[in-house]
Amino acid sequence: MDDEEDYKVKKKPDLDEETEEMLKKREDIKSRRPHFARQEWFRRKKLDKDTWRKPRGIHSQARQNKKYRPANAKIGYRSPKTVRGLHPSGFEEVLVHNVGDLEGLDPEKQAIRVAHGVGMRKRHDIEDKAEEMELRVLNPVSR
Repeated sequence: MDDEEDYKVKKKPDLDEETEEMLKKREDIKSRRPHFARQEWFRRKKLDKDTWRKPRGIHSQARQNKKYRPANAKIGYRSPKTVRGLHPSGFEEVLVHNVGDLEGLDPEKQAIRVAHGVGMRKRHDIEDKAEEMELRVLNPVSR
């Protein structure tokens, strides 16, 4: 029961209707986008399935876009320009390394992500200052 009392609603961005619509459209596009696997990733252990590379061989069926081959990345799968690079919540992400980086940020449109190299003491300082400034922390540490 203690956890329910400590829960705070996460801060939402101040978005216009067009941006909200485009975020929904991006999710729709993403749901229909196929997984782009690297050509012949299953043949060699060192080839990662998730890192897509353009097929370049002269006899490559994948390059020729044969139907029985996996889909290639094309510009048609891209997300709308207005929401490209935004966090799924709608915030613009800002990478923060120290407390000084928080100056001049807009809590209505920007959210912070604490860099992974930041130690625990400095991270707590950053999160306290962000809470004071009413900024949303996208990767908070659980205390």
